[in-house]
Amino acid sequence: MKWSFIIKEKLKAAILLSGIMLLIIIGTLMTRSNMSGIDKSFSSIYQDRLLPATTIIYMTENLYGKRLSLEKFLLADDKIAPEQIAVNLQIHNATIDSLVNSFEKTYLVDQEAKSLAAFKNRIREYVLLEKMIVNLHTNGNSDGSRQLFEGAGASTFQSTIHHLNELTTIQSNIGKELMTESKSNMASFGMISFLQISLAVVIGLIILVFIQSSNIINKPKIKQDEGSYFNLN
Repeated sequence: MKWSFIIKEKLKAAILLSGIMLLIIIGTLMTRSNMSGIDKSFSSIYQDRLLPATTIIYMTENLYGKRLSLEKFLLADDKIAPEQIAVNLQIHNATIDSLVNSFEKTYLVDQEAKSLAAFKNRIREYVLLEKMIVNLHTNGNSDGSRQLFEGAGASTFQSTIHHLNELTTIQSNIGKELMTESKSNMASFGMISFLQISLAVVIGLIILVFIQSSNIINKPKIKQDEGSYFNLN
């Protein structure tokens, strides 16, 4: 009878411990998944949000550099050679193209891709306008070149800057979403860690109870004078 009881108790303990161990394993896998998500979020914040935001700053800087160089070419008292302004503009254009290529290699949401495509179209339009402005001024049509610079040139330039501002806003919004996702993963990680600690404590208590039960069952007995048995304390 005693052995039947021991086997029955061991079976219960084994089933309970197996269930708890299964929960711990599931919790561990979920923790790894959360940690992977947190690492991915922070990597994306740096690779796909922070670096592109820096790229936007450099593109804006080069756009204004082009605009100021062209304005100086048109308005300066000392004449600047057309070849010199052409080389200057080409350097800025090459830098902007390189920055755009770098930006395209990052992860882009649909809205970003559309805004970037519109930005590239405006850039191409502005480059053509720059060439027209330089040609008009070089051929002696200073008034026409200035009108084009202040009219269509200014409008296209502002549209180009507008699309860069759109990209900046998108970068900021997606960055906030990634931070929210990371905080959610951290909260989930904390809950799972607390659950694992709690389960470990439960396992320890079960083991102690099982050991205590085994000691009680296995206590030796001595025979009294009356022929009965009692447990040794």
